[in-house]
Amino acid sequence: MRGNGLANRRTLKIAVLGCALLALGACSSIRESRGFVNDPLLTRSVQPGIDNQRSVEGTLGRPTFASQYGEPVWYYISSQTGRRPFVRPRINDHAVLAVRFDAAGNVESVTRSGIDEVVYLSPDAALTPTLGRERGFLEDLFGNIGQVGAGGPGGPGGP
Repeated sequence: MRGNGLANRRTLKIAVLGCALLALGACSSIRESRGFVNDPLLTRSVQPGIDNQRSVEGTLGRPTFASQYGEPVWYYISSQTGRRPFVRPRINDHAVLAVRFDAAGNVESVTRSGIDEVVYLSPDAALTPTLGRERGFLEDLFGNIGQVGAGGPGGPGGP
């Protein structure tokens, strides 16, 4: 009888230890990659004066975004985030590769930057200006009454 009680205690200890290990595993950080997959070998292969837009696109793929005004610049952005359950993700690693082209489409320069240049913003609703006029609660609640489907210039029943 005494040996059976010892076996039950041992089984209980193993079960508790197993549950504790499972609980610790559930609290581990979840890693996610976002954006461009940063491969150092590929990004180092882009050379100013040698590559052009076509070869950069063939090597790195389409950029995350490209400049719309001024000189043409392609941006490749990648982030590694880690997050614990029920907590906002935190950026662990961040890289931006900016490829600048001349008027002929040849690579003029390649710039790399990292997480040290990331700026964290905390907008404050009372202090951060927004475009448009300020509306009160009642205007938000009742402001669109009569607006949907109403006749007006260019609409149904309009001139």
